[in-house]
Amino acid sequence: MKRALLVLAGLAAAALGTPARAGAQIPGMPVWNSPKGGLGLTIAADFGWPDSSGGDGTTYAGRVVFGMSALTLSGTVGSRTPEGAGSVTEYGGTAALRLIGGSLMPVSVNLQGGFGSASQSSVTTTRGTLALGFAIDLPTPGVTVEPWIAPGLRLTHVGSETDTQFGVAGGLTIGLGMLGIHAAMYYEKLASGGHTTTLGIGAHLAFRPAFGL
Repeated sequence: MKRALLVLAGLAAAALGTPARAGAQIPGMPVWNSPKGGLGLTIAADFGWPDSSGGDGTTYAGRVVFGMSALTLSGTVGSRTPEGAGSVTEYGGTAALRLIGGSLMPVSVNLQGGFGSASQSSVTTTRGTLALGFAIDLPTPGVTVEPWIAPGLRLTHVGSETDTQFGVAGGLTIGLGMLGIHAAMYYEKLASGGHTTTLGIGAHLAFRPAFGL
């Protein structure tokens, strides 16, 4: 437990100490979460569409998730093409610690910390996320259905200025054995006023131990 909390603290410190601008965890993509957690390896392909306040365009990313029961680590690498601009390579990662829930409980709660970074024209954009996730594991035979929501803080640091805004992500994860699909909507307030939203969808392949979660 102490080691997991140190991982989350390290992600938060990295987010606070690096220049950033507004956007999702990696710009153009929702902040993905799965409060239920679990054991095993998951490989995902994600697609994101931000609104005009988020730069429009499309984002494509590959994500690897490693579940160790209560602790879940993930890494993301992708490419974003904002409207009227060239493509940008992005990367990021998260650490999530399940606080409540497990195989016998239908309700799960986790604490998530994450970062995302991209560079273009010598300008580095890095995002920080601190969120509390809530999920329900719906009892559907042969199919796993996890609706979730994760409100929290989005940290932005540019030069000597740091800005903190409220953001919330919510989505649905559906598993059919090893295969699954997922979708999420992301909302964030902007320091300049107004807000930005991002829609994301994707598919994943999960490799889980036979003895369960």
